[in-house]
Amino acid sequence: MGIFGRGKRIPPPHPQQEPRFSCPLTADAVAEIFQDCADFSRRTLFLGGDRERQVEALFITGQVRNERASDYVLRPLVQSRALQEAPDLDAAFELMAKGELYSLAVAVRDTADQVVFDLVNGWLALFFPGRAQVLTFMTATEEKRAVAPPGNEPDVKGARDSFVESVRTNTSLVRRRLRSPALRVKEQLVGRQSVTPVDVVYLKDIADEGLAEQIEARIREIDIDAMLMTGNFEQYVAPETTTAFPLTVYTERPDRFCAGLAEGRVGVLVDGIPMGWLFPATLDSFFRTGQDRSTGWMLASVLSLLRYVCMLLTLFLPGLYVAAVLYHPELIPVKLMLSIISAKADVPFSTLVEVLVMLAAFEVLQEAGLRLPASVGQTVSILGGLVVGSAAVEAKLVSPAVLVVVAIAGIAGYTAPSQDFAGALRLWRFCITVAAAVFGLVGLTLGGVVLAYRLAGLESFGVAYLAPFASNAGRRGEGHAVLRRPLPEVKTRPGYLKTKNRRNQG
Repeated sequence: MGIFGRGKRIPPPHPQQEPRFSCPLTADAVAEIFQDCADFSRRTLFLGGDRERQVEALFITGQVRNERASDYVLRPLVQSRALQEAPDLDAAFELMAKGELYSLAVAVRDTADQVVFDLVNGWLALFFPGRAQVLTFMTATEEKRAVAPPGNEPDVKGARDSFVESVRTNTSLVRRRLRSPALRVKEQLVGRQSVTPVDVVYLKDIADEGLAEQIEARIREIDIDAMLMTGNFEQYVAPETTTAFPLTVYTERPDRFCAGLAEGRVGVLVDGIPMGWLFPATLDSFFRTGQDRSTGWMLASVLSLLRYVCMLLTLFLPGLYVAAVLYHPELIPVKLMLSIISAKADVPFSTLVEVLVMLAAFEVLQEAGLRLPASVGQTVSILGGLVVGSAAVEAKLVSPAVLVVVAIAGIAGYTAPSQDFAGALRLWRFCITVAAAVFGLVGLTLGGVVLAYRLAGLESFGVAYLAPFASNAGRRGEGHAVLRRPLPEVKTRPGYLKTKNRRNQG
């Protein structure tokens, strides 16, 4: 028995029924599928006003835009002179299929599955008595959240739009920036109950199509009931699930997403999720921001170097403090060491317990601030800062030096642009601190070696996780590892992406 339940059990089968609905293609049969649905509607219409020619219109209220259905389908259907003069319903069917009505998109369906999913997606279906085919018209509503500035990835000199929940709006945001006809958008439906559109996006003339095919195959293998959350996608597509480090790069900024496509990466957009993913994921991609290419190369290089230094601080500073106090006091200046000893005289806990408790308290405060509403979250943060900070020191529960070390390590972790990557660093910080408490500097060094070994063993769709620091069969990155070169000097795309065309500028 483990923490995940009563041991490993074989799950019951997940039955797949194809087709989903084997009923005959009639209005009554489709209406039976949607029985007890308050938003399902059905109307009888007369072609050209002739009561001898009846058709059934089926649609779902709320999914259909009333003006489109009324003005582009229902009104011309009743008032069309050509439909009035049609000799029979079959002739009228052919006229409507070829554009007698004003709908931009029309489809001829011959299975119940097709009609049911058209209705769910906001189309209007016309049933003709005695005919084994159905006409469906695109009348879906376009109500959605307006495109707004990005909330989690602000940029001083960047664009002011971000992805929304509609996948079609997101693909349009991409096409507005990448107007190349080589842009490919391949769609699959994932989730037996949600039937969520998932689009794989890449530039055919640049990206490695083998990589795109791998991602498409991985998406095709996802067999779940609902694709509703980011984890439903990330944890099924990620090449490995036994690591805390993220293997997928996500962004809510269309400009950063398009920059990744132009670089030769493959993107994924999921309907209902306001962000896009880029593959493959490499270590340096988690330290990039959209502002890096908007500022001069000197400032961008300094900021990039600062992020890597902060990564080392948040990982090793608590462990270094514990190792120095417990095993290597000679590393600390004499006056500082005397101050630490004086402050610890009245503290009843060991140095390791102090550090671990403060790190845990920091995580609790951060989690509370994220989960609560904004106004309450600020109150909790202020109250927690007072209690965990000055009150804990005054009560002699922790020493001031521990508080300063933990605060520096915590703030340094916020410089990582990717919060998923920062979360992985926080987990490893606990492990390295415990190793330093047991073995001193040797444990600190071993923790760093194990971390480097773990990162070196990770791959994302055939690309080393440590690229561009590590070579991939002789292919090295160019332009931006830690220090960024001036953009006019970066003539080629990263070699580890295996792009068809490595040249990106003249």
